Amino acid sequence: MYDIFEAKKPNLVIHLAAQAGVHYSIENPRSYLESNIVGTFELLEASRRFPPQHLPIASSSSVYGANTSIPYRGINKTDSQISFYASTKKTTEIISHCYSHLFDLPITMFGFFTEHGPWGRPDMAIVGFTKSILSGEKIDLYNYVNMKRDFTYIDDLIQGIRLLADKIPTLENVVSFSEDSKSSVAPFRVVNIGNSKPEKLENLIIALEDALKVKAKKNLMPMQPGDVYANWADISLMKSLTGFKPKTNLNEGVQKFVAWYQSEYGRKDY
Repeated sequence: MYDIFEAKKPNLVIHLAAQAGVHYSIENPRSYLESNIVGTFELLEASRRFPPQHLPIASSSSVYGANTSIPYRGINKTDSQISFYASTKKTTEIISHCYSHLFDLPITMFGFFTEHGPWGRPDMAIVGFTKSILSGEKIDLYNYVNMKRDFTYIDDLIQGIRLLADKIPTLENVVSFSEDSKSSVAPFRVVNIGNSKPEKLENLIIALEDALKVKAKKNLMPMQPGDVYANWADISLMKSLTGFKPKTNLNEGVQKFVAWYQSEYGRKDY
């Protein structure tokens, strides 16, 4: 990585690499430690030696943990993580702030909220639900399907990343927004990118049933460790910085995802 930084001297480095997923982090925490914390440390070390003009880094809505003050804002305290995955993402925020302060590295942490769409990871809920519905298997719905998520379509997320890449935090710049999360001691800011419209998990299932034209078989189960009851992004800061406004609602996003899934895997060959 150091050789690449030295040779290319990039102006912009967007750090999206991570070991993702709440539940697998309980089974295999070491992989999250090595990928998320050590991996981010190595990137920060390379950036320290060959500083880019901006280093945006992906975080997660999971860092808000048991925080009950919703919608979540970048200025909220985040010291109550309830999964190891969330803890590693919070740790990346902490060490990134430290490097930003010590070495004057402009860093923006992105808070992602339940992203979905084509090319989603095989372990993501919407992918697993779709596979099970098409194969006639029951889908596990935790907390008896009494959960809410701020489903964010991938195209909206990418638009948000591109817009924020141009908004380089400095110690001097001031946003006319009373709840700016920018650090007072570092060119560092936390910004949520979400749809800002939480939906019941049940609505995701209904949207999948409509798009697939197949009824889901449901297995209602109690809450599982590491899950939160709801997430919801306050994107006021994002709008203030960039004018960002998500364009894709849940039903539209699910239709696009299902079209991709059926094109990629077919109805049975998955």
